[in-house]
Amino acid sequence: MKGLILAAGYATRLRPLTDDLPKQLLPVGGRPMADWIVGKLDEVDDIDEVHLVTNARYAEQFERWAHGKNVRVHDDGTTSNDDRLGAIADVGFVADRERWDGEDLFVIAGDNLFEFSLVDYVAFWRAKEGASAIALYEHPVRELASHYGVVEVDEDGRVTDFVEKPENPASNLIATAAYIYDRSHLALLRAYLADGNPPDQPGNFIAWLHTRAPVYGYRFDGEWFDIGDSTQLREADNRLRRRAGLPERDAYTLE
Repeated sequence: MKGLILAAGYATRLRPLTDDLPKQLLPVGGRPMADWIVGKLDEVDDIDEVHLVTNARYAEQFERWAHGKNVRVHDDGTTSNDDRLGAIADVGFVADRERWDGEDLFVIAGDNLFEFSLVDYVAFWRAKEGASAIALYEHPVRELASHYGVVEVDEDGRVTDFVEKPENPASNLIATAAYIYDRSHLALLRAYLADGNPPDQPGNFIAWLHTRAPVYGYRFDGEWFDIGDSTQLREADNRLRRRAGLPERDAYTLE
């Protein structure tokens, strides 16, 4: 299995913090955000390589960060939010570059921080032979579920419905950006892109895929942070600082 961290966005909502530094390298709890993700992926014995895809603007910073780590950095060649490939297209870009046909893929957003074990998640997925999987979180506030992909599953956990950012969410069960793609579904990802479907928002591919192939939802417990703006960044930083024994801060800084 190959691991791929998505880090090619431009994080415009976090400017000026991200003018010269990618969001995934902002310190959270005393460590770069991406370090938390790599640490989780390293716990999974099934993953024999970890890759990260970014853009031309941030590639140099990620190369410096990756020095001495078991992470390969890929530059997708884009330079702004206007010409970005999109997360789904970035998966296809790296898969084609690395010739990953015949490989299972663990794809995760680099700003997706959580407590649950990826080892348990992979074990859940392995029991669903020939399927892909998505990590699911029961959001405590139903109204806020409208900011995410809302999922419905059957009694076996198979995804039966997926709606990206619905105005009136049918449930508070939401998709998080942690996906396991069965090796047989990489061809479907290429078909999805070739048909001109939206190349961004990874949930769009799951919404398309689950009607054509089995996709199962892994429900997890514990804290989860989707870091999209300065408020979420400060909250995640303070919670992880508290866990690490560091003092909390009233305002987020890079120090």
